[in-house]
Amino acid sequence: MADTFDLEVPEFEFLSYTVEDSLGIVTIRRPQALNALNQDLLMELAAVTDVITQDPEVRVALFTGEGRAFVAGADIAQIAEVQDVFAARELAILGQSVLGEIAALPVPTIAAINGFALGGGLELALACDIRVASKAAKLGLPEVGLGIIPGYGATQRLPRLIGRGRALDLIFTGRHVPAEEALSLGLVNRVGEDALEAAKELARAILKNGPVALALAKESVGRGENLDLQEALEIEADLFGLACATKDMREGTRAFLEKRTAQFRGE
Repeated sequence: MADTFDLEVPEFEFLSYTVEDSLGIVTIRRPQALNALNQDLLMELAAVTDVITQDPEVRVALFTGEGRAFVAGADIAQIAEVQDVFAARELAILGQSVLGEIAALPVPTIAAINGFALGGGLELALACDIRVASKAAKLGLPEVGLGIIPGYGATQRLPRLIGRGRALDLIFTGRHVPAEEALSLGLVNRVGEDALEAAKELARAILKNGPVALALAKESVGRGENLDLQEALEIEADLFGLACATKDMREGTRAFLEKRTAQFRGE
């Protein structure tokens, strides 16, 4: 892994950022509003995404919320003030851009859904690679009940994740989906008693593996998912070649043959 260096972390009002054993944890902290996403919080999420990208210590990033909600949605009071179609479009583009930065992080990302993940909150979870929910979690897209549509990416990411019909069921009804149903739909990957602890357990399993390989695997999936199979296989072959040229590959294969735990350095 790259040499450590002093990384300047901004002071955040609505979130905290900590690093535990190569796991970067972002906790959204606006519990009085059930962690609803306003413009200030979106800008802080953009800033912390930049920090994660620059932090050589972080090999997995985890997003969660403080209190009884992951993120209960976008800030409806702020949306209600938007009257101009162009201003509304700019708000959607801001949200899409910030969540796009999270989706583009080079490290695996996990959403630990500890409670309500509604509207923009579910869209934030969809921007992560993997979603882990507590048994008490509720997920949904209630926007149509407010006379609007999801605007931070859900109409595009959700059908790609669970299929068009299932996605439209959730979007058209606006219903809240309990954790076990979300698991059966493929909306979340795992359900546990405590979302944060279950997400950390998953992160620890990921962290045992080569960081360069993880980044390349994520890149291969991301670049290939909307291409035809042959084009996507070409990308996979290229990235497989890059992986095989790393010191991590030599360490991993040597460790396997020597029946020991690999000591990856991210090189």
